[in-house]
Amino acid sequence: MMSRQSNSTGVMKKPLLVLLICLFTVMIGFGITLPVLPFYTERLTLAEGASRDAVAMHVGALTSVYVLMQLFFAPLWGRLSDRIGRRPMVLTGIAGYAIAQLLFGVATSLNLLYGARILGGILSSATLPAATAFVADTTTEEERARGMAWLGASVSLGVVVGPSLGGALARTDLHFSLRYGHFMIDSFSVPFFAAAALAILVIPVAVRWLPESLPSHTAITGSDSLAVAWSDLGRRLKPLLGLALAGQFGLAMFETTFALYALEILNYGPAQLAAVFTVCGLVMAVFQIGATGYLAKRVSEIQQIAFGFILMGGSLAMLLLVRRTALVLGVVGLVALGMAFITPNLLALISKRSGESKGAALGIQNATNSLGQAGGPMLGVLLFAWYAGAPFLLVGVFLVGIGIPIGWRTRARRSRNRERFAESERS
Repeated sequence: MMSRQSNSTGVMKKPLLVLLICLFTVMIGFGITLPVLPFYTERLTLAEGASRDAVAMHVGALTSVYVLMQLFFAPLWGRLSDRIGRRPMVLTGIAGYAIAQLLFGVATSLNLLYGARILGGILSSATLPAATAFVADTTTEEERARGMAWLGASVSLGVVVGPSLGGALARTDLHFSLRYGHFMIDSFSVPFFAAAALAILVIPVAVRWLPESLPSHTAITGSDSLAVAWSDLGRRLKPLLGLALAGQFGLAMFETTFALYALEILNYGPAQLAAVFTVCGLVMAVFQIGATGYLAKRVSEIQQIAFGFILMGGSLAMLLLVRRTALVLGVVGLVALGMAFITPNLLALISKRSGESKGAALGIQNATNSLGQAGGPMLGVLLFAWYAGAPFLLVGVFLVGIGIPIGWRTRARRSRNRERFAESERS
């Protein structure tokens, strides 16, 4: 078993690197499937006699059911990681993801697609809470935000690389088909098989070099601390979970409605949209490491979170004022930078307040993220149908309205603490 203390001596550097490589690889696999999913779904939908109007419904439903499974099961996997360890949950998530992608690649009906998507959502939701708890186990409180920033960067980079690779693998000009019963392999299967292959490749790496981070005495006798009711844990984390929900809500709203806004208002094509989302992912990846790491010992986590909300909200509103591509990319970069300040610092604070129930707490946080990822697009689309700029303006104001009071209260609290310290020194 590895302890947090070993991190300070550098022993934990290699295991943490292995964990980040595993996450990066799995997120590449997740991104690979995104470009081909609409086409794959369209083919099966039309083959079953449904109308073209039903295609969009099924693409949305397949996306939503995956998020819903993560919403329901991430807290359970996180709590289980507190009982039996982080390593088994990480391996379960990777293996489950690989199996789901293989099933997706050979499906010949919508029912099989939904089944594979549900299974993938259930099993893969074990990975991120356990991985986040692993980072919390192996870092000191002073290093926590930086460790979470590295974790977030590996996820963001995987999301950036995945769609590009998926687009290259989604070759519609390849014509081959192998069928056996209810299963079929054709050109649409290639990205899903590639995603499964990447996941399978990292399993032996994790088995060989990823140790257990949960101390043995905690894993065995930790049941007393884990007897804390879900409601008690939720109550302690409620303010931070509310911030996580707001941040993910805003990001998911932007990612969904910007594509519609860019097509209707900015007249963007696929290449320009790809450039925008690539900039978004790269900024989040790079600045989660750079900005958060540099500021970790200079600015408190809650101050960085407040600044992130103000920056993100203000930048969303600014999108309505820019038309030139260079300016749009710059403003989108500021949106991503705001989120880069929010995510790792929230993870750090949640892990600090959770005691020994880190897995359960981070599982709840992951479920909260899923709720925001599901709600943001729905409200964004409704607002966009009413007025194209409404999602960015209203949600931007909402996020700024969250950040300013947090920053103000934090500043006032620091002023009071300085005054008390000065009085104690004089006395």
